[in-house]
Amino acid sequence: MITRSLCLVLGLTATSLSADPLPSWNDTEAKARIIDFVTDVTDPDSEMFVVQADRIAVFDNDGTLWAEQPVYFQLIYGIDVVARKGAEDPAFLTSDALRAAAAGDMKALMATGQEGLIEVLDASHAGMSVDAFQANVLEWLDTARHPKTGMRYDEMLYQPMLELLRYLRDEGFETYIVSGGGVHFMRAFAENAYNIPPEQVIGSTMNSSYQIVEGVPTVVKDAGFSFIDDKEGKPIAIDSKIGKRPIFAGGNSDGDFQMLEWTTAGDGPRLGLIVHHTDAAREFAYDRDSHIGKLVRGLDEGPERGWLIVDIAKDWEAVWPSE
Repeated sequence: MITRSLCLVLGLTATSLSADPLPSWNDTEAKARIIDFVTDVTDPDSEMFVVQADRIAVFDNDGTLWAEQPVYFQLIYGIDVVARKGAEDPAFLTSDALRAAAAGDMKALMATGQEGLIEVLDASHAGMSVDAFQANVLEWLDTARHPKTGMRYDEMLYQPMLELLRYLRDEGFETYIVSGGGVHFMRAFAENAYNIPPEQVIGSTMNSSYQIVEGVPTVVKDAGFSFIDDKEGKPIAIDSKIGKRPIFAGGNSDGDFQMLEWTTAGDGPRLGLIVHHTDAAREFAYDRDSHIGKLVRGLDEGPERGWLIVDIAKDWEAVWPSE
């Protein structure tokens, strides 16, 4: 039997939790600016009020919603697939890029340039149906572990960003992923990880074809990319897929610059947010000279444009959901 005093305690606990929509954020200017912005655009009595239909928020994935070091997790998946295929059939390793991937030699692989990286992605992604590919991604996520943290890759989500996504949705926003990662790769886990359904995930797209496979109509992933969702491609993809200019955009690298630039150039209240990786102890510290997630222009121009630069070391009380 629940006593009256216990009900009171439970009620106070629920009230205290609901009073802070971003509990993993420290009480800094960053948290205050986010809450002030959301409060203003959702208050019908505010001059900054935005009708619910126009509350669109877009987020990069790699380095913004989950980690991206030492390289993009999708590339690690591709390397693991190539290594497995190479072990089963050494004749599969027909190039320097594939041999480097199979050997786990990141330096040699990166030396093959973008062409070599695409070759690894083609070799690990193409030739499968979309359904089979996404099932394979989920199997990989069940077994693969990050080389530094030992965590599952889908555990290396940023808890403060998960809270931000939930907070925005609770306040009537639609949240979208707009990222350079492969759209089918992200759709495999995005709903479970972020509560973002597949139709609200926009990403880079490989060529594909419609085939009848063993009597079953199938969409098959083919080699090569038909669209890269990066830099100028992000506003183009948002316009094409969503049809509205967002009022909130979050990213972490100069690959997101044009998305934030376009978002915040619209009329009315806007907020651009950049996640700045400053915490080598709890996560990773990198920006201007990084081979992944390079951030130069965003740091130099973001503050002048009114963008919020989130300092992980200063602004986040916790990084991972497991903390």
